[in-house]
Amino acid sequence: MTLTDRTDAAARKILYGGDYNPEQWPREVWDEDAAAFAEAGIETLTLGVFDWAQLQPSEHEFDFSQLDAIIEHVVATGRSFVLATATGALPPWLAHQHPEVTRVDFQGRKHRYGQRHNHCPNSPVFRRLSPALAGRLAERYGNHPQLVAWHIGNEYGGFDGGCWCDNCGIAYRVWLRERYGSLDELNRAWNATFWSHTYGDWDEIVPPNILSEHWRGPNHTAFQGNTLDYLRFMSDSMLRNYLDEKAAIRAHDATTPATTNFMGMFRPLDYQRWAEHLDFVSWDNYPPGDREHARMALTHDLMRGLKQGDPFWVMEQTPTITASRDVNPVKRPGVLRLWSWQSVAHGADAVLYFQMRQSPGACEKYHGALLDHAGRTDTRSFREAAALGAEFERVGDALLGARTPARAALVFDWNSWWASEITDGLNRHLAYPAVVQAYHRALWQAGVDLDVISVHDDLDGYDLVVAPQLHLVQNDVAERMRAVAERGGTVVASALTGRVDASDNAFLGDAPGPFAPLFGVRVEETDSLPPGEVNGVRWADGVEGSASLVFELLVPEGAETEAVYEHDFYAGRPVVTRNAVGSGEAWYVAAHADDAALARLFAPILERHGLVGPYAGAHDLEFAVRQGTGGRFAFLLHHGLEPVEVIAHASGVDVLTGARIEQGQTLTIAPRDVIVLRED
Repeated sequence: MTLTDRTDAAARKILYGGDYNPEQWPREVWDEDAAAFAEAGIETLTLGVFDWAQLQPSEHEFDFSQLDAIIEHVVATGRSFVLATATGALPPWLAHQHPEVTRVDFQGRKHRYGQRHNHCPNSPVFRRLSPALAGRLAERYGNHPQLVAWHIGNEYGGFDGGCWCDNCGIAYRVWLRERYGSLDELNRAWNATFWSHTYGDWDEIVPPNILSEHWRGPNHTAFQGNTLDYLRFMSDSMLRNYLDEKAAIRAHDATTPATTNFMGMFRPLDYQRWAEHLDFVSWDNYPPGDREHARMALTHDLMRGLKQGDPFWVMEQTPTITASRDVNPVKRPGVLRLWSWQSVAHGADAVLYFQMRQSPGACEKYHGALLDHAGRTDTRSFREAAALGAEFERVGDALLGARTPARAALVFDWNSWWASEITDGLNRHLAYPAVVQAYHRALWQAGVDLDVISVHDDLDGYDLVVAPQLHLVQNDVAERMRAVAERGGTVVASALTGRVDASDNAFLGDAPGPFAPLFGVRVEETDSLPPGEVNGVRWADGVEGSASLVFELLVPEGAETEAVYEHDFYAGRPVVTRNAVGSGEAWYVAAHADDAALARLFAPILERHGLVGPYAGAHDLEFAVRQGTGGRFAFLLHHGLEPVEVIAHASGVDVLTGARIEQGQTLTIAPRDVIVLRED
């Protein structure tokens, strides 16, 4: 079941609301809040995210009286609600009575009670008590007509992204038995003859941390196979926590959709493995700066791609500031509206806040909120939020369920992220997300409708498949990418692709391993230089760019050279190649290329497939499309700081203002302004 399947008020428009914690304030404040919510167009509230201590004061005592009163008030004032399972933070009594439930960190230190996300995911006590609470909640509230969705846990991950306690060691060995079946197979996968690491008994295996296989930090390990498996195991362990609670809910509520809030490009958890278990994807959008529109576009696309293009929710964003950073700038005028519509442009059917009213105390008391401590509704930020709510009301349900009609795909792979960053001998300054973002940004700036997919997803229907730094090769992805080229499509890959198998062992042949026949090249050497040192990239037509950090020395074996290095002993050797495959082609970029080099790379590719957007030449003007039963909607989102003039690509009506726009008309778009054009 999805949000758009519902027939109640929550399905009439883009869902608008956020995280509400009335238990933190006196009862008389609730009525003030409800009046403000009505003024802002807020119709859905997320309740109970961190209420475990209130709902269960002791192991054998439950008290739902306060939550009953909160839900009664929310519904009486005309709103629906999302209900959390309240298990994102342990209550003090649980850690005190069962100290084994708290985590051991990467340094091997046993943590005491405090903070949040503080449980060991493999604690038998936690695995017993957390679903028990979820089940009680579902039994009591699961059939409530105003319940929109279940919010299970909260931002899974926590400190260090995992736990390294004895319970985790026991569970890890069980996980390894299920994965490998025998010690012989495990020893082979981990290349355990290296450094006398051959295991003769399962109990000899311990979690890899600073006390065992690691030095300097999480990315420096003697045995990548062990560390990579532990990353997979810990992601699976937290997924099992989610599934424990979801199963308890389903025992009482078989239909209300369930989710948990992801965190975008979050390294510890393989969200692609999690996604099939969520009824819809949701995530928390807290960009690290105020010029992060390209990064947000990638992350929205990644979240949408987790369920093959289905709409997602923004479960949290801040109306004003994020209070967890060293410097916390406020969102400038117009940015809240712009970024909210950007999320909708990329597939969001819900835009929710953390938080609805500022907490009176503790570490988030200055975090942004719809209402400040005084509860004022005459502030700039509240007026902007209310205006956005009015726009969502005006647009209604026209956009709900609409999808992105993409013919280009970019591959994002958690296993390649982990493997490339825990490996010695490469360049530790080369971060996998930065590589992926560079390729996404080049396509985004060209106005390409783009899906972000996994190595397991179907490639049929895509004219262009881009796989930056696909370091670790799983399944038959090399063969499926070749099929894209053979039927007339284009495939693009970058340096460090095709180096290792699923166990992080090097392919015993020329790089790029299984991809070598597709790209028609082999890698002879791989150079690595410090940040700031670059090599020029020059095309035959004289266009130049640059590359940094990693530089592969290619030997063409069928591929044609499109661009060469300009400097060092490998000046004149190919850095960009193109290989004809069937009726298509495969391009290989042998270095970490800059924006200019990538723009030049994609220009002929996008032209060949007719993928260039209508406003590709307008800097910081984002173009995106959603198409569904309500029509085809073109989003123009101006992230620039100066007005821009463009020629309208199509005729239609701007659903935000009601203004008629004709194809060929000159449009002057103000900084941070948005047009949502329902095309004729």
